[in-house]
Amino acid sequence: MLDPKLLNEISQNLSQLIPPEMKQMRDDVEKAAKVAIQSAFSRLDLVSREEFELQSAMLEKTRAKLEALEQKLSELEQR
Repeated sequence: MLDPKLLNEISQNLSQLIPPEMKQMRDDVEKAAKVAIQSAFSRLDLVSREEFELQSAMLEKTRAKLEALEQKLSELEQR
């Protein structure tokens, strides 16, 4: 669900705030940031873009069917 590239980018940006002389600390901060970000996102009720698009398409199809049925019902009521 969570884009690994985005996760890496965020954790690397965070670790770059630490001076290069503290390489071990930078590595530790980067790893800790990845874990913290993954944990935070896992607690959120998120869906993937693919799942969202699929649900949107299903909703649009259902909406079209409902409109067609409403039109038929309206025609039948006029008779």
